[in-house]
Amino acid sequence: MEPQIPSFFSTIDKVSKAYDGDPSSALLEALDPEQNSAFLDHYLDLPFDLSKVLFICTANSLDTVPKPLLDRMEIIRLHGYFLEEKLEIAKRHLIPGLISENGLSADRVEITDEILRKLIGSYSREAGVRSLKRSLDKVFRKIAYKVAKGDTGLIRVDPEALESFIGKPKFHSDRLYEETPPGVVTGLAWNTMGGSLIWIETVTLNLTTAKSAKLEITGKLGDVMKESTSIALTFSKNFVRKIQPDNAFFEKANLHMHFPEGGIPKDGPSAGCAIVTSFVSLALSRPVMPNLAMTGEISLTGLVLPVGGIREKLMAAKRSGIKTLILPLLNTRDFDELPDALKEGFRVHFASTYEDVFPIAFPPRSSL
Repeated sequence: MEPQIPSFFSTIDKVSKAYDGDPSSALLEALDPEQNSAFLDHYLDLPFDLSKVLFICTANSLDTVPKPLLDRMEIIRLHGYFLEEKLEIAKRHLIPGLISENGLSADRVEITDEILRKLIGSYSREAGVRSLKRSLDKVFRKIAYKVAKGDTGLIRVDPEALESFIGKPKFHSDRLYEETPPGVVTGLAWNTMGGSLIWIETVTLNLTTAKSAKLEITGKLGDVMKESTSIALTFSKNFVRKIQPDNAFFEKANLHMHFPEGGIPKDGPSAGCAIVTSFVSLALSRPVMPNLAMTGEISLTGLVLPVGGIREKLMAAKRSGIKTLILPLLNTRDFDELPDALKEGFRVHFASTYEDVFPIAFPPRSSL
């Protein structure tokens, strides 16, 4: 068997058409093993045998990669690091290298795990460690400057020194509420930058004069999320009628549902379970159990369907101090494959239908 020669294309999701051609058209032929044995380079006007070349492409998002090009690739998803992994990478690799690069010695600098955690959580929240390395580099450059100015003692990086070195924190807690009122629920979201909490707020505009129920939705939502909200409302009406036949809340209620951080686009079906809980919470006038977050697509009949990004969502929940999670039952395998350090500290419930979600989100008052 002849060895394959690797070739790399970085950030293939940035490939785009221009006035002088479309690079993806050439890549279609180059990556297709059925025809790349006689690939013709039109610039040199020479044929090349690319059949023994292993092409490795990277991308931050698959949304912009042309579908025909994506069909010719095997997709390998690389997960981001969670806090403990970043902490070890910083201590074992980043800090020793930066100390050497800045002409310092390890016995002249003291940077504790507490400061590293603050750097990771408040200054460089990302899937990888590139931003963390930049932040650490700023710290050590400032330390090198102090040494060059004649500082001969041990330099400790404490919270005050950290802010003087690299400025105020860029990120703050995802927790908008410590105690949620009726209608407010915590969901879990995932994007190319990692996981985050997504808050869902629902309030009533008028309960007495409306002739029919209306729903207004705000928060820069995509089409899939708007459809998910519509499905959630239909199911919520049926579910509330089922558990409280005399409850006529949805018949005349004008509702406004908002997803905070309105400048950030939001899409996907994974907030369906949380949206239903927001509607039900308002209809029953009961707040959701504290420190609870959930994810899962909801069907029109109340099935809780699997979603992606479980690892990243747990990272966001851990970062924000969430203690109880509701995940789809069909995501059990995804959860089981996670490192024990990431799963530690959570009470996790798996749901196959909304009937499983309701007693967790709204436990008997005596058990709170």
